[in-house]
Amino acid sequence: MTVRVLVVDDSAVIRRMLSKALATAPGIEVVGTAPDPFVARDKLVRLKPDVMTLDIEMPRMDGISFLRRVMAFSPMPVLILSSLTPAGSDLALEALQAGALEVISKPNAAYSLGEVTADLIEKVRAAAGARVDHLVKKAKSQVTTVKAPLAMTATTNQIVAIGASTGGTRALEEILPLLPPTAPGTLVVQHMPEGFTRSFAERLDSISRVRVKEAETGDRVVPGTVLIAPGNFHMRLRRTGAAYHVVVDQQERVNRHRPSVDALFHSVAQYGGRNAVGVILTGMGADGAEGLLAMRNAGARTIGQDEASCIVYGMPQAAARLGGVEHVVSLSDVARAIVEQAERGPGAGTAAPGAKERASA
Repeated sequence: MTVRVLVVDDSAVIRRMLSKALATAPGIEVVGTAPDPFVARDKLVRLKPDVMTLDIEMPRMDGISFLRRVMAFSPMPVLILSSLTPAGSDLALEALQAGALEVISKPNAAYSLGEVTADLIEKVRAAAGARVDHLVKKAKSQVTTVKAPLAMTATTNQIVAIGASTGGTRALEEILPLLPPTAPGTLVVQHMPEGFTRSFAERLDSISRVRVKEAETGDRVVPGTVLIAPGNFHMRLRRTGAAYHVVVDQQERVNRHRPSVDALFHSVAQYGGRNAVGVILTGMGADGAEGLLAMRNAGARTIGQDEASCIVYGMPQAAARLGGVEHVVSLSDVARAIVEQAERGPGAGTAAPGAKERASA
């Protein structure tokens, strides 16, 4: 099936660049371009594309206002392309709140044209199969907060590691506010560009009872704190005696990603072992699948989001097929599952089928 794309950007140079980049990919067709939302509106009706790429800052109407209208009247997968300056990162976060599927960085010092092209092609293909119904905000009933079990106060050396990609920003906004203040130290890798994670962490911090911050090398992993891997940096767990901390670095990309979920999960398997809970959420590709299996085989308890609640059931599916997922739960139950697994305290989870055979092979 050919994925039909509409490119919306006020820069003629960017429109040509994106059109040329997408034209190199089999199965993708740019059916039209538009310099502003008013032209885009008419082309959406006439051309009926499967996916739209959208800039934020445009004349006559900004991209976020246009996005809100699209998601209100004719929801569809929308990918935001932004230069992600420090000021623009807040706008990019607002775009995700408005219903954008992903935010992709335009070529800059940190991201070359080749990297952006590969990322864009991959995201367009995934967007075509995304569950748009999960992108549309629904009226939320009063949120019932998960109460912290008393036993959690004694498990100060436990760690939760979470990995997500496409749709993960929305998933995390549902999960983290439900975690109690005594929740184990939590590490999160969400695939996103540089310059965006700080605003995202601040947004999560403002709606959560746990403290949420963008990670820095040396940050301690302690109860009640969530560390978000910085865009374009890996985050890995380290241990000194009984104390855990993280390091962030710009080593080679893993599975074409930096930050990489596998990089985090493998480090948690090594240093956290039975003290850890691993969670893999909505996202395209297979990043995190091998790392989650390593965590499970090291004695960690592992959770995978179910297909029905995923925007893109790629990463959880890959992890489940590999044997890394011990418990499959809906997004609405992930926070509760984390709390329940942490309440059990350090101890071996159920090893993946065939783990002993693989270990002795």
